[in-house]
Amino acid sequence: MSTLNKDIETVAALKETYGSAWNAINPEYAARMRAQNKFKTGLDIAKYTAAIMRKDMERYDNDSSQYTQSLGCWHGFIGQQKLISIKKHFNSTDRKYLYLSGWMVAALRSEFGPLPDQSMH
Repeated sequence: MSTLNKDIETVAALKETYGSAWNAINPEYAARMRAQNKFKTGLDIAKYTAAIMRKDMERYDNDSSQYTQSLGCWHGFIGQQKLISIKKHFNSTDRKYLYLSGWMVAALRSEFGPLPDQSMH
C-alpha cells in the first residue's frame, strides 16, 4: 500500500475517532497536503530558504544584471500579472523576484478595517 493510501486511511480513522468536529476534513485532501509538504519543521524550511538565498546572493554578486530590481505589489492578482509579464519579456522567471506586501494585503482584507498584520507591530 502506498504512503498516500496509508495517510488517507489514518485521517479517515481520526475522523471516526473525533466525530463531527472533523466532518469538514476530507481524508484524501489532508493526505495530499501532507505528501506535498516536504518540510517536517520550521527549521527545515529556514535552512532550505537560507540555502537558496546564499546561492542567489553569490550569483547576484557575480552578475547583478541578471536580477529584477525592486518589483513590488500589494495584491496577489497584480503580482500574478507582473510575473506573467516578466516571463513574456525575459522568457523565464528564474532569478526574477516579486515582493508581495503582507501588511498591505492584511490591511485590505481585514474585517476590522485597514489594520496592519502582526509583523508591523
